[in-house]
Amino acid sequence: MEIKRAAHIRKGSGGFRKRKHDNFPHGQRREEKENVNPSSPLMTSFKSFQLELDTRHDKYERLVKLSRDITIESKRTIFLLHRYISAPNGEEVLNESEVKLDAVRRKIKQVAQELIGEDMYQFHRAISPGLQEYIEAVSFQYFIKTRSLISIEEINKQLVFTAEDREETTNMTSTSQDKQPHTWSLKVTPVDYLLGVADLTGELMRLCISSVGNGDIDTPFELSQFLRQIYDGFTFIGNTGPYEVSKKLYTLKQSLAKVENACYTLKVRGSEIPKHMLADVFSTKTELIDQEEGLS
Repeated sequence: MEIKRAAHIRKGSGGFRKRKHDNFPHGQRREEKENVNPSSPLMTSFKSFQLELDTRHDKYERLVKLSRDITIESKRTIFLLHRYISAPNGEEVLNESEVKLDAVRRKIKQVAQELIGEDMYQFHRAISPGLQEYIEAVSFQYFIKTRSLISIEEINKQLVFTAEDREETTNMTSTSQDKQPHTWSLKVTPVDYLLGVADLTGELMRLCISSVGNGDIDTPFELSQFLRQIYDGFTFIGNTGPYEVSKKLYTLKQSLAKVENACYTLKVRGSEIPKHMLADVFSTKTELIDQEEGLS
């Protein structure tokens, strides 16, 4: 009987427990909302907090869009630089890549203007992918010109802008423009530099394979020594550095293995294989290496 009575009571109540605020009449709650003074110090403080957060979120979204544009233009520059070996006039390719990198730097200048008076590390996640891709592109161009690795100081020197090369920028009010200094700069962090250099090794591996296809036998051995030096430098960091750097180490090792495999094939079987077939042999070997690493 007691169980039936409890079930009957529960069924009649709809099976839901009453919440505490349900004990108050709806009219009383409506009156409390109407009695809130919008000009009170508490409401004024919360409105200022809301405005500050909205402004910060809008700036973050603008930086994400700029970073995406920087990534796209940097990738196009890298694709252009891969034509340097096969192009009849390599200087034209380098000049065109310089024009594209100047356009990327104008985008980076807009990022620097957005970060005036702000802590860059609060917006670092928004701009980091674009900066890494830019470092990869500019270091790839620098290697083709000088056969060496560009330093972080050289990269930061290129990212100092003056008021002479001013251009129209969006979302900038006249009051904020009056407060802007005559120079803008954006410093690349050491982590972004290391991640960009790690991505560079993949492009150098592709440069090695394409150079062999064009009959250049010396470039793979030069790239092998260069990649070995970069790999040794990354192994000194090891697991003591940021997580992203240690994660890139595996990809760097893969690129080095493919280049060393190409050099081994050239040294041992280079005289047996015609030059026009070397690129096909290397591409087949790299596919086999990828399959073996995928199985392991």
